[in-house]
Amino acid sequence: MRSPILMLHIAAGTLGMLAGFFAISFRKGSRLHNLTGDVFVLSMLVMSACGMYVAVTKSKMGTFLGGAFTFYLVATAWKTARCRVEETGIFDWAALLIAFSVAGGNLTYGFEAAYSVTGQKYGYGPGLYFFSGLLAVLAGMGDLRLLVRGGISGSQRLARHLWRVCYAWFIAAGSIFLARPKLFPVLLRRTGVLYGLSFLPLVLMIFWLVRVRFAQHRARMPVPTWPQKHALGGVSGA
Repeated sequence: MRSPILMLHIAAGTLGMLAGFFAISFRKGSRLHNLTGDVFVLSMLVMSACGMYVAVTKSKMGTFLGGAFTFYLVATAWKTARCRVEETGIFDWAALLIAFSVAGGNLTYGFEAAYSVTGQKYGYGPGLYFFSGLLAVLAGMGDLRLLVRGGISGSQRLARHLWRVCYAWFIAAGSIFLARPKLFPVLLRRTGVLYGLSFLPLVLMIFWLVRVRFAQHRARMPVPTWPQKHALGGVSGA
């Protein structure tokens, strides 16, 4: 616990969690939202980078893959939010390579865990590896689709940003509240508050994705012209 890198990892994770709560509370696109969002991104990048370093020093490659995936999600979410025009570059190709590398590592460890005597690999069972690997494959497919199309815009850009930010936030929350419950008072552990804080990012992710989808559907609905509205009004009046 006295390692400077580990302390930086914990401090950055705590700051990232707080910034995430503030960023999701402010109006999207406002100055405060952008400011707290930048703090969240920077904190999460530092947290995941430090976590990867600590994982390597302790030979916990499963944790390393989790840190790499978190770093990837935050970085690509930030890039998606900042890029206002449809364009791709070396960053997007590097992101694609990282996504499929993380997917390959998780799937490999998943099979090794499934066929091992203990049923685990680096302390994790095959289920977690397969789920993380599948999610990384889906993220990589999203990157590939972005490269083929030459960019992304509109509601698709917003949805890409939202799910990547919120899932990275969920990984950080789980690593703090669920993986280390002894750091918190007994009351929080017994009342289920820690579970609520851990899964709150996923709940918010679903809420915002549904809202974006609903807004997209409403935007596609044809707007009736004046004669059409007059006719509809006459029918309803009759």
